[in-house]
Amino acid sequence: MGATRAQKELYFVKLKELVAKFPSIFIVNVDNVGSNQMHQIRVSLRGKAVIVMGKNTMVRRALRSILAEYPSFERLLPYVKGNIGFVFTGDDLKDIREIIQANKVAAPARAGAFATVDVSIPAGNTGMEPGKTSFFQALGIPTKIARGTIEIVSDVQVVTAGTRVGPSEASLLNMLNISPFTYGMTVVQIFDSGNVFTPDVLDVSEKELLDRFFSGITVIASISLALNYPTLVSVVHSLVNSYKNVLAISIGTDYTFEAAEKVKEYLENPDAFAVAAPIATEDAPAAAAAAPAEEKKEEEEEGSDDDMGFGLFD
Repeated sequence: MGATRAQKELYFVKLKELVAKFPSIFIVNVDNVGSNQMHQIRVSLRGKAVIVMGKNTMVRRALRSILAEYPSFERLLPYVKGNIGFVFTGDDLKDIREIIQANKVAAPARAGAFATVDVSIPAGNTGMEPGKTSFFQALGIPTKIARGTIEIVSDVQVVTAGTRVGPSEASLLNMLNISPFTYGMTVVQIFDSGNVFTPDVLDVSEKELLDRFFSGITVIASISLALNYPTLVSVVHSLVNSYKNVLAISIGTDYTFEAAEKVKEYLENPDAFAVAAPIATEDAPAAAAAAPAEEKKEEEEEGSDDDMGFGLFD
Protein backbone atom coordinates (compact mmCIF):
# COMPACT_ATOMS: atom_id res chain seq x y z
CA MET A 1 0.00 0.00 0.00
CA GLY A 2 1.45 3.37 -1.04
CA ALA A 3 1.85 6.37 1.21
CA THR A 4 -1.05 8.78 1.49
CA ARG A 5 -0.84 12.37 0.34
CA ALA A 6 -0.55 13.56 3.94
CA GLN A 7 2.30 11.13 4.61
CA LYS A 8 4.15 12.28 1.51
CA GLU A 9 3.79 15.94 2.48
CA LEU A 10 5.04 15.13 5.98
CA TYR A 11 8.02 13.27 4.46
CA PHE A 12 8.88 16.25 2.25
CA VAL A 13 8.74 18.62 5.23
CA LYS A 14 10.93 16.30 7.34
CA LEU A 15 13.49 15.90 4.55
CA LYS A 16 13.70 19.67 4.07
CA GLU A 17 14.23 20.20 7.82
CA LEU A 18 17.02 17.62 7.90
CA VAL A 19 18.71 19.12 4.85
CA ALA A 20 18.69 22.55 6.51
CA LYS A 21 19.98 21.15 9.82
CA PHE A 22 22.71 18.69 8.78
CA PRO A 23 25.56 19.49 6.37
CA SER A 24 26.47 15.87 5.59
CA ILE A 25 24.57 12.87 4.24
CA PHE A 26 25.60 9.23 3.91
CA ILE A 27 23.87 7.34 1.11
CA VAL A 28 23.72 3.76 2.43
CA ASN A 29 22.71 0.44 0.92
CA VAL A 30 20.45 -1.58 3.22
CA ASP A 31 20.24 -4.91 1.39
CA ASN A 32 19.69 -7.84 3.78
CA VAL A 33 19.31 -5.50 6.77
CA GLY A 34 16.43 -6.67 8.95
CA SER A 35 14.12 -4.53 11.08
CA ASN A 36 15.79 -5.57 14.34
CA GLN A 37 19.24 -4.74 12.99
CA MET A 38 17.94 -1.41 11.66
CA HIS A 39 16.64 -0.60 15.16
CA GLN A 40 20.07 -1.37 16.66
CA ILE A 41 21.76 0.93 14.14
CA ARG A 42 19.31 3.74 14.94
CA VAL A 43 20.03 3.33 18.66
CA SER A 44 23.82 3.42 18.12
CA LEU A 45 23.49 6.63 16.05
CA ARG A 46 21.07 8.34 18.41
CA GLY A 47 22.16 11.91 19.10
CA LYS A 48 24.75 11.75 16.30
CA ALA A 49 22.81 11.03 13.12
CA VAL A 50 19.30 10.51 11.75
CA ILE A 51 18.34 7.66 9.39
CA VAL A 52 15.69 8.34 6.77
CA MET A 53 14.25 5.63 4.55
CA GLY A 54 11.71 5.86 1.75
CA LYS A 55 10.75 4.63 -1.69
CA ASN A 56 13.07 5.85 -4.40
CA THR A 57 10.33 7.59 -6.37
CA MET A 58 9.24 9.53 -3.28
CA VAL A 59 12.87 10.35 -2.39
CA ARG A 60 13.54 11.71 -5.88
CA ARG A 61 10.36 13.79 -5.77
CA ALA A 62 11.30 15.14 -2.35
CA LEU A 63 14.80 16.07 -3.56
CA ARG A 64 13.47 17.80 -6.66
CA SER A 65 11.10 19.83 -4.48
CA ILE A 66 14.06 21.47 -2.67
CA LEU A 67 16.35 22.00 -5.67
CA ALA A 68 15.24 25.62 -6.06
CA GLU A 69 16.58 26.34 -2.55
CA TYR A 70 19.38 23.74 -2.48
CA PRO A 71 20.54 23.22 -6.10
CA SER A 72 23.60 21.17 -5.05
CA PHE A 73 21.32 18.29 -4.04
CA GLU A 74 20.75 17.51 -7.70
CA ARG A 75 24.05 15.60 -7.50
CA LEU A 76 22.36 13.04 -5.25
CA LEU A 77 19.67 12.06 -7.77
CA PRO A 78 21.85 9.61 -9.80
CA TYR A 79 22.54 7.59 -6.61
CA VAL A 80 18.91 7.17 -5.61
CA LYS A 81 18.58 3.63 -6.94
CA GLY A 82 18.34 0.21 -5.40
CA ASN A 83 17.64 -0.37 -1.73
CA ILE A 84 19.14 2.80 -0.28
CA GLY A 85 18.62 5.15 2.65
CA PHE A 86 19.97 8.46 3.96
CA VAL A 87 21.94 9.07 7.14
CA PHE A 88 21.99 12.77 8.05
CA THR A 89 24.76 13.93 10.40
CA GLY A 90 26.75 16.91 11.57
CA ASP A 91 29.40 14.90 13.41
CA ASP A 92 32.79 13.69 12.25
CA LEU A 93 32.32 11.63 9.09
CA LYS A 94 34.91 8.99 10.02
CA ASP A 95 33.27 8.34 13.39
CA ILE A 96 29.81 7.98 11.86
CA ARG A 97 31.08 5.61 9.17
CA GLU A 98 32.75 3.43 11.83
CA ILE A 99 29.47 3.19 13.75
CA ILE A 100 27.58 2.26 10.58
CA GLN A 101 30.11 -0.40 9.59
CA ALA A 102 30.36 -1.83 13.11
CA ASN A 103 26.69 -2.88 13.12
CA LYS A 104 26.88 -6.14 11.20
CA VAL A 105 25.31 -9.53 11.87
CA ALA A 106 26.42 -12.97 10.77
CA ALA A 107 24.18 -14.61 8.19
CA PRO A 108 23.99 -18.15 6.74
CA ALA A 109 24.59 -18.86 3.08
CA ARG A 110 21.39 -18.86 1.04
CA ALA A 111 21.01 -20.39 -2.39
CA GLY A 112 21.02 -17.73 -5.08
CA ALA A 113 22.55 -15.02 -2.87
CA PHE A 114 25.64 -13.11 -3.99
CA ALA A 115 28.74 -14.01 -2.02
CA THR A 116 30.49 -11.00 -0.52
CA VAL A 117 33.65 -12.95 0.42
CA ASP A 118 35.41 -16.19 -0.48
CA VAL A 119 34.16 -19.09 1.65
CA SER A 120 36.34 -22.05 2.56
CA ILE A 121 35.68 -25.16 4.63
CA PRO A 122 38.59 -26.07 6.92
CA ALA A 123 40.05 -29.56 7.12
CA GLY A 124 38.99 -31.66 10.08
CA ASN A 125 36.30 -33.91 11.48
CA THR A 126 32.78 -32.71 10.65
CA GLY A 127 30.92 -34.95 13.09
CA MET A 128 28.55 -35.92 10.29
CA GLU A 129 27.55 -39.52 9.62
CA PRO A 130 28.88 -41.34 6.53
CA GLY A 131 25.47 -41.24 4.85
CA LYS A 132 25.96 -37.58 3.98
CA THR A 133 29.11 -38.15 1.98
CA SER A 134 27.20 -37.35 -1.22
CA PHE A 135 27.11 -33.63 -0.32
CA PHE A 136 30.90 -33.54 -0.25
CA GLN A 137 31.24 -35.62 -3.40
CA ALA A 138 28.94 -33.27 -5.33
CA LEU A 139 31.29 -30.39 -4.52
CA GLY A 140 34.49 -32.34 -5.10
CA ILE A 141 35.58 -32.10 -1.48
CA PRO A 142 38.07 -34.86 -0.51
CA THR A 143 36.91 -36.75 2.59
CA LYS A 144 37.53 -39.94 4.52
CA ILE A 145 35.68 -41.87 7.18
CA ALA A 146 37.37 -41.66 10.58
CA ARG A 147 35.81 -43.07 13.79
CA GLY A 148 32.46 -43.43 12.09
CA THR A 149 32.24 -39.78 10.94
CA ILE A 150 33.17 -37.79 7.85
CA GLU A 151 36.51 -36.02 7.97
CA ILE A 152 37.61 -33.40 5.44
CA VAL A 153 41.13 -34.16 4.25
CA SER A 154 42.23 -30.61 3.33
CA ASP A 155 40.91 -27.04 3.25
CA VAL A 156 38.73 -26.33 0.24
CA GLN A 157 37.11 -23.17 -1.13
CA VAL A 158 33.45 -23.74 -1.95
CA VAL A 159 32.24 -20.20 -2.78
CA THR A 160 33.98 -17.37 -4.65
CA ALA A 161 33.27 -13.72 -3.86
CA GLY A 162 31.02 -12.03 -6.41
CA THR A 163 29.28 -15.25 -7.53
CA ARG A 164 25.94 -16.70 -6.53
CA VAL A 165 25.80 -19.38 -3.86
CA GLY A 166 24.62 -22.72 -5.26
CA PRO A 167 22.04 -24.92 -3.51
CA SER A 168 24.59 -27.64 -2.69
CA GLU A 169 27.05 -25.13 -1.20
CA ALA A 170 24.29 -23.49 0.85
CA SER A 171 23.03 -26.85 2.19
CA LEU A 172 26.52 -28.04 3.13
CA LEU A 173 27.49 -24.78 4.85
CA ASN A 174 24.25 -24.80 6.84
CA MET A 175 24.78 -28.43 7.91
CA LEU A 176 28.27 -27.49 9.12
CA ASN A 177 26.80 -24.47 11.00
CA ILE A 178 28.99 -22.07 9.02
CA SER A 179 27.59 -18.54 8.64
CA PRO A 180 30.15 -17.03 6.28
CA PHE A 181 28.52 -13.71 5.46
CA THR A 182 27.88 -10.56 7.45
CA TYR A 183 25.18 -8.08 6.55
CA GLY A 184 24.75 -4.46 7.49
CA MET A 185 24.56 -0.97 6.09
CA THR A 186 27.22 -0.18 3.51
CA VAL A 187 28.13 3.40 2.59
CA VAL A 188 27.69 4.03 -1.13
CA GLN A 189 28.36 7.76 -1.43
CA ILE A 190 28.89 10.73 0.89
CA PHE A 191 27.42 14.18 0.37
CA ASP A 192 29.20 16.91 2.34
CA SER A 193 28.59 20.64 1.91
CA GLY A 194 27.61 20.28 -1.73
CA ASN A 195 30.32 17.76 -2.69
CA VAL A 196 29.73 14.08 -3.47
CA PHE A 197 32.54 11.56 -3.02
CA THR A 198 33.13 7.87 -2.39
CA PRO A 199 33.70 6.58 1.17
CA ASP A 200 37.33 5.59 0.51
CA VAL A 201 38.19 9.32 0.61
CA LEU A 202 37.76 9.11 4.39
CA ASP A 203 40.66 6.65 4.53
CA VAL A 204 43.09 9.40 3.51
CA SER A 205 44.92 10.55 6.65
CA GLU A 206 45.55 14.18 7.59
CA LYS A 207 49.30 13.59 7.29
CA GLU A 208 48.88 12.38 3.71
CA LEU A 209 46.79 15.44 2.86
CA LEU A 210 49.40 17.77 4.34
CA ASP A 211 52.22 15.98 2.50
CA ARG A 212 50.38 16.32 -0.82
CA PHE A 213 49.59 19.96 -0.09
CA PHE A 214 53.22 20.84 0.66
CA SER A 215 54.37 18.86 -2.37
CA GLY A 216 52.05 20.92 -4.55
CA ILE A 217 53.33 24.16 -3.04
CA THR A 218 56.91 23.10 -3.77
CA VAL A 219 56.07 22.38 -7.42
CA ILE A 220 54.29 25.72 -7.84
CA ALA A 221 57.20 27.59 -6.27
CA SER A 222 59.71 25.83 -8.55
CA ILE A 223 57.70 26.61 -11.70
CA SER A 224 57.19 30.24 -10.63
CA LEU A 225 60.92 30.73 -10.03
CA ALA A 226 61.81 29.09 -13.34
CA LEU A 227 59.41 31.37 -15.23
CA ASN A 228 60.21 34.49 -13.19
CA TYR A 229 56.51 34.73 -12.48
CA PRO A 230 55.90 35.85 -8.88
CA THR A 231 53.30 33.96 -6.83
CA LEU A 232 52.43 33.88 -3.16
CA VAL A 233 54.50 30.75 -2.55
CA SER A 234 57.54 31.91 -4.56
CA VAL A 235 57.86 35.50 -3.40
CA VAL A 236 59.84 34.52 -0.29
CA HIS A 237 62.36 32.62 -2.42
CA SER A 238 62.56 35.54 -4.84
CA LEU A 239 63.35 37.96 -2.01
CA VAL A 240 66.06 35.68 -0.61
CA ASN A 241 67.63 35.22 -4.05
CA SER A 242 67.54 38.97 -4.67
CA TYR A 243 69.20 39.59 -1.32
CA LYS A 244 71.97 37.12 -2.23
CA ASN A 245 72.53 38.95 -5.53
CA VAL A 246 72.74 42.38 -3.86
CA LEU A 247 75.09 40.99 -1.21
CA ALA A 248 77.34 39.51 -3.92
CA ILE A 249 77.48 42.89 -5.72
CA SER A 250 78.33 44.66 -2.47
CA ILE A 251 81.19 42.25 -1.74
CA GLY A 252 82.60 42.62 -5.24
CA THR A 253 82.44 46.45 -5.28
CA ASP A 254 82.93 49.39 -2.95
CA TYR A 255 79.20 49.77 -2.52
CA THR A 256 78.07 48.78 0.96
CA PHE A 257 75.06 48.76 3.24
CA GLU A 258 74.47 47.83 6.85
CA ALA A 259 73.73 44.13 6.33
CA ALA A 260 76.81 43.71 4.10
CA GLU A 261 79.31 45.41 6.41
CA LYS A 262 79.65 42.44 8.79
CA VAL A 263 80.16 40.05 5.89
CA LYS A 264 82.88 42.26 4.44
CA GLU A 265 84.51 42.58 7.84
CA TYR A 266 84.59 38.82 8.22
CA LEU A 267 86.10 38.30 4.77
CA GLU A 268 88.78 40.94 5.39
CA ASN A 269 89.79 39.67 8.85
CA PRO A 270 88.58 36.09 9.48
CA ASP A 271 91.09 35.60 12.33
CA ALA A 272 89.18 38.12 14.43
CA PHE A 273 86.15 35.83 14.43
CA ALA A 274 88.08 32.66 15.28
CA VAL A 275 87.33 31.22 18.71
CA ALA A 276 90.47 30.68 20.82
CA ALA A 277 90.86 27.01 21.73
CA PRO A 278 93.39 25.44 24.16
CA ILE A 279 96.31 23.83 22.29
CA ALA A 280 97.38 20.44 23.57
CA THR A 281 101.17 20.00 24.03
CA GLU A 282 103.20 16.86 23.78
CA ASP A 283 104.11 17.09 27.51
CA ALA A 284 100.44 17.18 28.58
CA PRO A 285 99.75 13.40 28.36
CA ALA A 286 103.02 12.64 30.17
CA ALA A 287 102.23 15.16 32.90
CA ALA A 288 98.72 13.72 33.27
CA ALA A 289 100.12 10.19 33.61
CA ALA A 290 102.82 11.30 36.06
CA ALA A 291 100.36 12.99 38.40
CA PRO A 292 98.64 9.74 39.61
CA ALA A 293 102.08 8.07 39.96
CA GLU A 294 103.35 10.88 42.20
CA GLU A 295 100.20 10.73 44.32
CA LYS A 296 100.63 6.98 44.77
CA LYS A 297 104.31 7.43 45.75
CA GLU A 298 103.41 10.04 48.35
CA GLU A 299 100.80 7.70 49.87
CA GLU A 300 103.39 4.91 50.18
CA GLU A 301 105.89 7.25 51.84
CA GLU A 302 103.27 8.43 54.31
CA GLY A 303 102.47 4.80 55.17
CA SER A 304 106.15 4.00 55.89
CA ASP A 305 106.50 7.03 58.19
CA ASP A 306 103.63 5.74 60.35
CA ASP A 307 105.64 2.62 61.35
CA MET A 308 108.64 4.72 62.48
CA GLY A 309 110.90 1.76 61.60
CA PHE A 310 109.61 -0.44 64.47
CA GLY A 311 107.67 -3.69 64.48
CA LEU A 312 104.27 -4.05 66.06
CA PHE A 313 105.60 -5.71 69.27
CA ASP A 314 109.01 -3.98 69.51
